[in-house]
Amino acid sequence: MTSGRMVIDGRFELRDRLGSGGMGTVWRAFDLALEREVALKEVRLADAGAAELDPDVVLMLRERVMREARALARLDHPNVVTIHHIVDSPDMPHPWLVMELVRGQSLHDRLAQGPLPPAEGAAVGRGLLAALRAAHGAGICHRDVKPANVLLRTDGTPVLTDFGIAVLQEASRVTVTGGLVGSPEYIAPERLHGHEGDPASDLWSLGLLLYVAVEGTNPLRRPTTAATLAAVMTAQVPPPRRAGPLTPALRALLVPEPSARPTADQLDHMLAQAAEPSAPGALGVPGAPGAPGAPGAPGAPTMPPRPPFVPMTGPGPVPGTNPNPFPMQMTQDTRPRQSRAGLIGAVIAVAAVGAVAALLVTAAVVLPKVFGASETENAGDPAGTASANARAGSAGDGGAKEVESLLTPAAVRDVIGKFEEASRSKQFAEFTVYEGRASADAPVAGRRGAFDNYTYEKGADAAVRSRPSIAITTGDAKVNLNAFNWDALPSLMRRAERTLKVPKPTNRYVIVKAAWTFNGDQPTMMVYLTDDYGGGYLAANTKGKVITTVPSDS
Repeated sequence: MTSGRMVIDGRFELRDRLGSGGMGTVWRAFDLALEREVALKEVRLADAGAAELDPDVVLMLRERVMREARALARLDHPNVVTIHHIVDSPDMPHPWLVMELVRGQSLHDRLAQGPLPPAEGAAVGRGLLAALRAAHGAGICHRDVKPANVLLRTDGTPVLTDFGIAVLQEASRVTVTGGLVGSPEYIAPERLHGHEGDPASDLWSLGLLLYVAVEGTNPLRRPTTAATLAAVMTAQVPPPRRAGPLTPALRALLVPEPSARPTADQLDHMLAQAAEPSAPGALGVPGAPGAPGAPGAPGAPTMPPRPPFVPMTGPGPVPGTNPNPFPMQMTQDTRPRQSRAGLIGAVIAVAAVGAVAALLVTAAVVLPKVFGASETENAGDPAGTASANARAGSAGDGGAKEVESLLTPAAVRDVIGKFEEASRSKQFAEFTVYEGRASADAPVAGRRGAFDNYTYEKGADAAVRSRPSIAITTGDAKVNLNAFNWDALPSLMRRAERTLKVPKPTNRYVIVKAAWTFNGDQPTMMVYLTDDYGGGYLAANTKGKVITTVPSDS
């Protein structure tokens, strides 16, 4: 004790309690040695009681705080809270983290005063995206991005904190068995299906955070945790009303399929446009030679076709991998500025200074088409089977035939063969097929529960490994994809057209899961039809028999 105040480790004098949560309390403290204010995080369960005396729980907590310390120590970024020291000894009931004291308020407290203007929300989003890029580049997924874990410096700069439940790639998990890790209303839907360690999950949470920041309400919050989790899995995210120029970014982020979300570069460009819609350089003509982000222009990113915005309609369009992992470079300067050229910027740009209205209309109309260019080329086929035939190739191929769509029995079997050849495996955890591309998760030899993701683009000679291995926490369920009755696919597509209440689908795809919770953890094929406003799916067993339809066809 010093002047009536508690001193930790003989050095850090506790002054005021700044806040508390399920995993501890944060204090304002004074470093007596360096004579400066710091923040001390007291790591302990909110409901201490007898549970805190359980040796296994104590060990879990200590490992958890060490993991947070290691995670933060690996990051040196202005948008990530800095860790100075860790206090831990066998005679202490729990460890303490010594961190920089961020002067200001949390984003949660700021939003209690009212929503953010869209431009300010976009600027906050860019800062948090920069923090996440730094973390992802170091192999860290945050897993709990929410307003309470964002601190705002006095100049408005956002700082991401509380990495206590971060996933360090290749590190073992330390969680209570069966426990939910992360805040229910901000958790990405794929994580409820057991897919962890994907940076795209943090982007979902960022998108929902920005939605809440500008709309003033969380569309997935329900009276109970169970109801909230059900909403994350099944509820449709309503279109934002107050987001203005931030709308395209929100629509792009809040899609249930991780691989359909934009890359970090694309998202940064979209947020830059929303933060400074009339900034110089934001007015390039889409597709014009040399225009920012025009295909073929210097610095224009290469990206595979992506589906349009798909509000959530059921427990599931959530392939577990992202074929576009974040690049390693970090964004250090978080001031609103024009980001480098990107394809998304080219789409949402307009050709006249100050034409904000034209900008918004262009983004709302054109953006979904860019994301779904490949998948929608046959959207007019009422039976979903126009691609069953092959067409003659263009000049130079000697009349060779090119498959119009991958969603036919023959094309699917051919793609499966390419994945088997590339992965040297006949067993897969998950398999996703669009009309123009496909992906699959194949097991990594000698590593239980680890899967590599492979992708295939229509017309390519072979499938390719697209990202490092990931861990699937629900186990190592695998299935031989040829065990499915693919000859039933055309009739399933026709039935989907009749029953899913999507009169003019803009996107068709199939997901195969080796084990699906809602089918008794049995292998399941799900056929999806969606448009810009929603959609549905029907699920079938390996024989092609429909077992459920969402929404119900009754």
